[in-house]
Amino acid sequence: MKPVRWGILGAANFAREHMAPAIHAAKGAELAALATSSAEKAAGFQAFCPGLTVHSSYEALLADPSIDAVYIPLPNHMHVEWTLKALAAGKHVLTEKPIALHADEIDQIIAARDASGLLAAEAYMIVHHPQWQRAKQWLEAGEIGTLRHVDAAFSFHLTDMENIRNRPDAGGGSLRDIGVYTFGSARFVTSSEPVDISARLIMENGIDSFAQVAGIMDGPHGRFTYGSMTSMRLYNRQVVTFQGDKGMIRVEGGPFNANVNDLAEVELHQNGNRVITDRFPTANHYVLQVEAFGRSIRDGVAYPCPLEFVRGTQAMMDTVYKVGVEITL
Repeated sequence: MKPVRWGILGAANFAREHMAPAIHAAKGAELAALATSSAEKAAGFQAFCPGLTVHSSYEALLADPSIDAVYIPLPNHMHVEWTLKALAAGKHVLTEKPIALHADEIDQIIAARDASGLLAAEAYMIVHHPQWQRAKQWLEAGEIGTLRHVDAAFSFHLTDMENIRNRPDAGGGSLRDIGVYTFGSARFVTSSEPVDISARLIMENGIDSFAQVAGIMDGPHGRFTYGSMTSMRLYNRQVVTFQGDKGMIRVEGGPFNANVNDLAEVELHQNGNRVITDRFPTANHYVLQVEAFGRSIRDGVAYPCPLEFVRGTQAMMDTVYKVGVEITL
């Protein structure tokens, strides 16, 4: 099996700590190149991938004929530009979330993807993890009866105001950074879309540091209520629950940072105090994501998280920004 040769645009800390090692470890993948002008940052990647070719510019990496696919971990506001440039250069492209700041920008990427015949995707890694696939299986099997409510919470404490997550010019904010998880996970597991949304936002320096969203979603499991809380000013918390009239599915511990924040596990609660817990101590959703991407390129297997799904999450986020009411506490 000829490996997919990967290049990375930019030496982001997240890429060095998570995605570069995942590409290096994934079956059918080879981490071959990095674009950065910093020898010091490049050294962090070469420490575990000594044969890495380092290009001094993003353009040089895109012009490298030996590279099949690129991973883009650049700041949010640069995602659309460099995703389109990568496709124009003939590269498959996996771009960090959010791949765009507005849903209509994703339409440009879909059009470029279709015209090129290449694979373009957002790095929405959780759909590749078995804990989320198990939650979806349990729901579809009717293990909790009729779905009535979904709620999700994701928070962490970030005080560095120079961090790109706190910068409006870089597409910062809790929704763009972690709302993609609370929104997208509910949409993935339930295959449903919002039909009514309200929101309250705490704004700081032009970005939402806190967002509380409530709504109604509709899909193959009928209508149900939905709630989401995201914050960059609270203690670490990650949990999603799917409540039915006969049981509950709870994804906690490490639902969004599996086996980093805590052990990846999913629980099924049913009548009679019956609880089934499935744990996944070795599954790495970043590695699984790279391997799924490779199968789609080589074998034509449908990618589990196409841009059309990603557009739905971004459209939901666009609505929240439109209807959200600013509050102070």
